Amino acid sequence: MAVIVGAEAQTVAVAWQVYSITHRALDLGYTGLALFLPGLFFLLPAGHVADRYDRRQIILLCYSLQIVCTGALLAIAVAGVRDVRLIYSVLFLIGTGRSFSGPASSALIPHLVPEGHFVNAVTWGAAIFQLANIGGPALGGILFTLPLTHLMGGVLAGAGIVYIATLCSLVTFLVLIGSLSVRLGRMEHRDISLKVVFAGFQYVRRSSILLGSFSLDLFVVLLGGATALMPIFAQEILHTGPKGLGMLRAAPAMGALAVSLTMARFPLRNKAGLRLFVCVGLFGVATIAFGLSRNLTLSLMALAIAGAADMVSVVVRSSVLQLATPPEMRGRVSAVNSMFLGASNELGEFESGVTAQWLGAVRATVAGGIGALMITGLWAVLFPQLRDADELTAKALRQDLQPDAAEKLLSATSD
Repeated sequence: MAVIVGAEAQTVAVAWQVYSITHRALDLGYTGLALFLPGLFFLLPAGHVADRYDRRQIILLCYSLQIVCTGALLAIAVAGVRDVRLIYSVLFLIGTGRSFSGPASSALIPHLVPEGHFVNAVTWGAAIFQLANIGGPALGGILFTLPLTHLMGGVLAGAGIVYIATLCSLVTFLVLIGSLSVRLGRMEHRDISLKVVFAGFQYVRRSSILLGSFSLDLFVVLLGGATALMPIFAQEILHTGPKGLGMLRAAPAMGALAVSLTMARFPLRNKAGLRLFVCVGLFGVATIAFGLSRNLTLSLMALAIAGAADMVSVVVRSSVLQLATPPEMRGRVSAVNSMFLGASNELGEFESGVTAQWLGAVRATVAGGIGALMITGLWAVLFPQLRDADELTAKALRQDLQPDAAEKLLSATSD
């Protein structure tokens, strides 16, 4: 929770800082591209590293890099530098750290709880994540409007204040992760090779449930995500300023938190695939409503509904990722998932910035929502195993991979 609050607050500050410098939607898109590219470059070694080395130590090292990067953003803000290329460079380094910490963090989770409690643990983890997503953007919006102060011979205001708060959250995170007693050591004993690093891709390709869930999220969020355009909606369409931007960023998390707490009390027990597709379709409808809205309250309601629908998708996809993957391959399969997530989120921000530059923010958002609905219907036809998935258990989720094929694949990747 600590690190996500700081990261979300920092995201608000970076977006507002970049847009205040250039006033171009395309430059907002570049922030997402800068975060996405490292995941594309380091995807294969990141998965291998997560399966070969102590995942806890990987997390600690990567977030130490995050502290350095946030310190650099603070220095840029205090010095009043208006060259956005420096900001993009720092974001690229942040993306590099995330590309290695993501697979390690994801692969570590199943070792913290028994399988019987895993789906409920994912739900509670998602609730904490969404609570942080509520507090982070709101905190960023509030801190951005605090009075000017002086620091290191420069003026500290807006983004600079937010970056100090993010530094505090990162330090807290490192202390807490450092206190974990879980030490898995090496699970993959072979040196890096093309055969080893591509094993995750092979497994995902052979499992239609994994491939369907990864690609569904990729294309729906790639088309339907409007996060990068929120500064434009806050300033030019809803006329609410930084505080309004914080509210818009927090609204999806409000809806997601309500649903996650409900699901923690009443966990998903059956028809997981069908519920996934229904909620993804609802996400597309809510995105269209947000794009058409000219009222802050209506916009917040649409975003809350989108967040609530996405929460069901998150729980199902996170459970599928871990339960449908053998423990010794979770790092590499998680790396493949990180690539899909990065493409849907960060690359989606770039896509939103480009389409908004061409069509305008409103048309781009509405078109994205319509595209998300089309993808949902198409994927329901292309991936019937995902659509018909019932219970979220390892046995049920791995049955679409034929037993002899599964044994052959796992044997090949462990030779």
